[in-house]
Amino acid sequence: MKFSALVAIVPEDLEQECIDEARELGAGGITVMSGRGISNTAHKTFFGLTYDGSQSVLVMVLEKALSLEILKALQKVVMPDRKDSQGLIFTVPLEHLGGIDMAQVEKFEQHLKDSL
Repeated sequence: MKFSALVAIVPEDLEQECIDEARELGAGGITVMSGRGISNTAHKTFFGLTYDGSQSVLVMVLEKALSLEILKALQKVVMPDRKDSQGLIFTVPLEHLGGIDMAQVEKFEQHLKDSL
C-alpha cells in the first residue's frame, strides 16, 4: 500500500468544512496548525492597513488513491467558482512511514477493496 501526505492550507473560516469533508471521505487523523499567509497582493482594509487573515494548515496521512479523492473534494470547498482559490492543497508521496494506527490502515484497505 502506498501512502501520501495531503496538506491543505485554507482560511480559518473554511477549516471545519474541510475537516468534515475529509473525514466523511475516510480521513482518520488530521493535524491542524494555525498559520498566517502573506499573499502577493495586499488586502487593504480601513485606514490603509493590510490584513491577510489567519489560515489553517491541515495535514493528513492517507492511502494514495484516497488522498487524490479528498484533494478533489477539498478543491471544491476552497475554489467553488473554479476561478478564485481561497486555499492551496497538495499531496506529497511518502516513502517510509512509522507509527500509523493499524485500525486506520485497515480502513484504507477496506476503501481500496470497495473501490475495486
